[in-house]
Amino acid sequence: MRKNLILACIVVILVASYLFLFMGGNPAFALELRSSKLVAIVFTGISIAVSTVIFQTITQNKILTPSIMGLDSLYMLLQTSLVFIFGSQALMRAGSGRWNFFLSVILMMGFALVLYWLMFKRNGRNIYFLLLVGIVCGTFFGSFSSFMEMLIDPNEFQIVQDKMFASFNNVNTSILLIAVLIFVAAMLYLLRFVKYLDVLALGKDHAVNLGVPYNKIVKQLLLIIVVLVSVATALVGPITFLGLIVANVAYQFLKTHRHVTLLVGASLISLVALVGGQLLAERVFHFDTPISVIINLCGGIYFLYLLLRGAKL
Repeated sequence: MRKNLILACIVVILVASYLFLFMGGNPAFALELRSSKLVAIVFTGISIAVSTVIFQTITQNKILTPSIMGLDSLYMLLQTSLVFIFGSQALMRAGSGRWNFFLSVILMMGFALVLYWLMFKRNGRNIYFLLLVGIVCGTFFGSFSSFMEMLIDPNEFQIVQDKMFASFNNVNTSILLIAVLIFVAAMLYLLRFVKYLDVLALGKDHAVNLGVPYNKIVKQLLLIIVVLVSVATALVGPITFLGLIVANVAYQFLKTHRHVTLLVGASLISLVALVGGQLLAERVFHFDTPISVIINLCGGIYFLYLLLRGAKL
């Protein structure tokens, strides 16, 4: 069952990628642009899936995602502030440059490191204190962004609104290369901690009793999560709701507690959703509907199914 699902996902990804690269228009002319989009899709899909599965393992909760720490809200606060202070032209110039990317990544990572410092500076605080502070800060960031959006010009608000949805249509190649390098470094660093994930899933007490340096490992894993989510969000925009869906699909169909299988399966399911969604957004909806809207619609229906199914059980 697991092998069949993984093989089916690989086949769907390959077919969808081929159609995405070569179907419609002049493939020879558009191949370079489409290749950049596909690389961004692969990088983003794996980043969101891996970070969500690890985060849910650490928190022992399958309905939480890294976005609960307020990173998406902080990203939107930065983009809204740029328009509010400097105008939409500054944001449009920054959106195609490197400095907005680095500023977004540094700001989100810096905020997360402050949260981690608050969490680990006292021994009595656990992971749920981090989530509580993240929820409060995320609510504040979202409210402050909404306040500024009400004050700016409606035409400039349209520019901000575009930043609310993930998009692979205008991926900067130079920024993409930097993002992929950071992604590869984070994934290589993650390999040394994968062996601890199965034990961490048992809970803190069991992990400590089995000799796992819990606080040290959790610190490193949270840092990896923030790097992956921050870089993906800064590159294409908020799309972390995708992680909730692909992680739960992987749990439901793979039916295993082995994190190596879960990470691979969730990543492949994420790529199916993103490549298929982008193919629909371009070929069926003709760029009228952002891919994040398609994913949120399908994901919302699936999540309601999970809730109703759980209630019946």
